[in-house]
Amino acid sequence: MAETLANWFVENLSGTFSREIIVFIVSLLPILELRGGIIAGFAMGMEWLPTFIIAYIGNLLPIPFILLFIRFIFRVLKQTPLKGVVEWCERKADAKSDKIRKYAYWGVYLFVAIPLPGTGAWMGALISALLNMDPKKTFPIIMIGVLTAGIIVSVLSFGILGSIF
Repeated sequence: MAETLANWFVENLSGTFSREIIVFIVSLLPILELRGGIIAGFAMGMEWLPTFIIAYIGNLLPIPFILLFIRFIFRVLKQTPLKGVVEWCERKADAKSDKIRKYAYWGVYLFVAIPLPGTGAWMGALISALLNMDPKKTFPIIMIGVLTAGIIVSVLSFGILGSIF
């Protein structure tokens, strides 16, 4: 799914935005995040290191805001017609929170670092915030998790191991 969405952005934004901006935009978005940004960079023929750095920064940019403000934003949105959307997000986060509940900060790392559908920095930050975990401890863990996921996706997308050996 991430590959399909990333390719959609590449096809529809190419010519309007630079490759770097496309990678950045894709990496900012939930669901796609860093994985989608790296796939988009690969699809556009970018070098792996600039793609990785741009995707990493793009993916991390919204995370402090989620960690610090999402509970407040959800409380406000529950007073609007978007209440159902907020409750759906909360249910989705709660359904994925078992590992984080069980392993705390190690759980956050694993949740963010292993690039599987439904995992990543956005959901890891949302779950952490809803579990009232300390943002000052959580953000560095998410940074390391995104770094790990980025390495895994880069190896798979760009075949970095093949160029090393």
